[in-house]
Amino acid sequence: MEKLSPEGIIFNIQRFTLHDGPGLRTELFLKGCPLRCEWCSNPESLAPWPQVGIYKTKCISQKKCGACTDVCPQKNVLTFTRGKLTSVERHDCTNCIVCHDACPSDAIKLWGKSMSVQECMAEIRKDKGYYERSGGGVTVSGGEPLLQSEFVAALFNACKAEGIQTCLETSLYVSWKKVQSVLPDTDIIISDIKHMDPVIHKKYTRVSNDRILSNLKKLAADNRQIILRIPVIPDVNDDMANIEATADFILNDLGGRIRTLQLLSFMRLGEEKYASLGMPYKMKNIKINRRSFQKHINGLAEYFNQRGIHCVVGTKEKS
Repeated sequence: MEKLSPEGIIFNIQRFTLHDGPGLRTELFLKGCPLRCEWCSNPESLAPWPQVGIYKTKCISQKKCGACTDVCPQKNVLTFTRGKLTSVERHDCTNCIVCHDACPSDAIKLWGKSMSVQECMAEIRKDKGYYERSGGGVTVSGGEPLLQSEFVAALFNACKAEGIQTCLETSLYVSWKKVQSVLPDTDIIISDIKHMDPVIHKKYTRVSNDRILSNLKKLAADNRQIILRIPVIPDVNDDMANIEATADFILNDLGGRIRTLQLLSFMRLGEEKYASLGMPYKMKNIKINRRSFQKHINGLAEYFNQRGIHCVVGTKEKS
């Protein structure tokens, strides 16, 4: 019997992106992540299954419509305030998604659906001409895409069979076996160093950085193409002690073998998505002076470059 191609749970496919790898790219975002970074701007990526997000301003009202309550197999799962759908009781919801299918007004948004490699390739091929002209390709991100490593390996194999460059954006908080499984068809790897101190890293992400740093060292030893990123978060990882420790790690433990180090300025993004999922946004009270903070980040980039590490502010590889 012929082995069926694996399917992935994907919550977004973004075309013509310039931010995650060289050239113009098609980027696929996979659901599921073992980290819980407090500054995450994609809360819809965290759970490894399809979910619904509630946008009450789009609700027609239970009285005028009521399609969601008509089809929901669970009682008292959907909550209405002043006649408008406002939330879902997540503990009792079975994620059957029938409410989304019935909603006529997009008040219930679906985050995540199963897609086969063939279905993804049909989308990817639409932009093949752009890849060839710009030096771009396909990027798989998340969440943590290596939680679905079998699917990523199959997708990248299909891409390489058609001459399409591949890029993996990963936290690297997975087993080395999962990393190895996708390497044969992976051209570029993008990963973060969020903090060098394992205790502080765990405080803000819920996991230690030991596995991440270990996987980075193995990739560098194998001369893999690595783009490193630091999401610069005020009062979390932007102090010079952590910056100096990060530079030491890149130079001493990775042998300086990275394509680029990118510093990404903290932005308050995704608040509406948090609300739609009934999740608290933990960075709500963070207030910064954008101009002075950007000047601070420019100074950090200058420090890394003085240490001999090619560093840029933002997602472009060249300054």
